[in-house]
Amino acid sequence: MADGGRPNLLFTGSGVALVTPFDGDGVNEQAMRELVRFHLREGTDALVVNGSTGEATTMSPDEQRRAAEIVVDEAGKRIPVIVGCGGSDTAAVSRLAANARAAGADAILVSPPPYNKPPQRGIVAHFRAVIDAADLPCVVYNVPGRTACNILPETVETLAEDPRVVGVKEASGDISQVAEVCRRVADRVAIYSGNDDQVVPLMALGGVGVISVLANIAPADTSRMAKAFLGGDVAEARRLQHRYLPLIAALFRESNPIPVKTAVGMLGFDVGPLRLPLVEASDAVKKELREAMEAVGIEVKDS
Repeated sequence: MADGGRPNLLFTGSGVALVTPFDGDGVNEQAMRELVRFHLREGTDALVVNGSTGEATTMSPDEQRRAAEIVVDEAGKRIPVIVGCGGSDTAAVSRLAANARAAGADAILVSPPPYNKPPQRGIVAHFRAVIDAADLPCVVYNVPGRTACNILPETVETLAEDPRVVGVKEASGDISQVAEVCRRVADRVAIYSGNDDQVVPLMALGGVGVISVLANIAPADTSRMAKAFLGGDVAEARRLQHRYLPLIAALFRESNPIPVKTAVGMLGFDVGPLRLPLVEASDAVKKELREAMEAVGIEVKDS
């Protein structure tokens, strides 16, 4: 897809970081297909499976591959499917990346190894190995709050020398760092917000959308927020950003994806339980979610 200086632009707008429905046998295929159909109807621009919101850290490699296969099959090439590949062991993550390719993914989303805390040159080596294993377009995911490892702007620039690096999901929360990343690479790499409360600020610096938790329950408006900004209607993008801030806050009141998986269940989808060590949302969080969803006009079926 061509877009000025970004010939490999994967998508613009909203990519949803999908929750993973579970049942007693593993991934609940029927529920996962229903979620994909929901997002296709609602105008989501890309599907991200096996990310942190999808509880990938508690899924086996076989479960991750099956989840990717289901989403790829149901999406039917109508929108891109991006498969998360994360972990502390580069060899194991490389195998996940190869599985993502075998499942038919359009791209991979790769974060730095958590817990190891490698130096920047170790991050580069990790990404190169994983990208080589997949040989797919890659979105670099910077989320130091989870990995204890910040990908510096100059490291992003080094990674972007590989034409297979087509995007960056920036979730550092550091708007100055985002500005520097955009200054260095936004002319050739798509920058996506990894924080739902910073979509408009990041796009003002050169971003083209969001990889979103909010989009699990407000897919149409999340896409509309980004598309409005890209279309020059900054006032509408700002209005939507402001409108959803209380719901975004509720979605992160406890560790993601505890609140959002609860909220998707409130929409009527059979997403099943969270996997330990994640636990059921507290009653206070459920109440806050319900009130915040209803305040923006989202029908809560499980009240």
